[in-house]
Amino acid sequence: MISIEKFEIFGREIWIAVVFEEKIDGITFSLDGCEYLMERINSLKALLERRNVSVNLAEEKSDYPKIVYNVLVGDIENQDALRFLSFRGVTPFEKKVYEVLTKKVKRGSVITYGELAKMLSTSPRAVGNAMKRNPYPIIVPCHRVVLKSGLGDYTPKREYKQFLLEIEGVKGWTS
Repeated sequence: MISIEKFEIFGREIWIAVVFEEKIDGITFSLDGCEYLMERINSLKALLERRNVSVNLAEEKSDYPKIVYNVLVGDIENQDALRFLSFRGVTPFEKKVYEVLTKKVKRGSVITYGELAKMLSTSPRAVGNAMKRNPYPIIVPCHRVVLKSGLGDYTPKREYKQFLLEIEGVKGWTS
């Protein structure tokens, strides 16, 4: 199933789409309208299906988009929302990366790929690859992982990473 809802934050519309069965299998969002959201949904569907997670895009109303929004605005702590995630199709390594990131890097702060890699006894590249494949953006705050020398990339758009950090009050990495 998929549940889609539109919210307003910082004077902008944000469309949040959540793919789920019993729990959340994937999240995507758009700051560029519903049409772009449909592109993001197709990308999410492809990612999940490559991971052998069946996806039914029949629309069904759920509380999941509101939960994601509440995490975004800080009304729900990221780590408290982990319980809503299915982790289906996620490797054990990715799950570990996502849980450590979500529990250790709090709202309003950032960590470098290298620092997170050191915490996990792995390489920055492995962390970066896990971030790139994160099916749970916003709840698993991959936007909080930055380069030592700057913001770094973000799927789907670097501007989205900057916006998410600005919402959280992060100043140094967004200018």
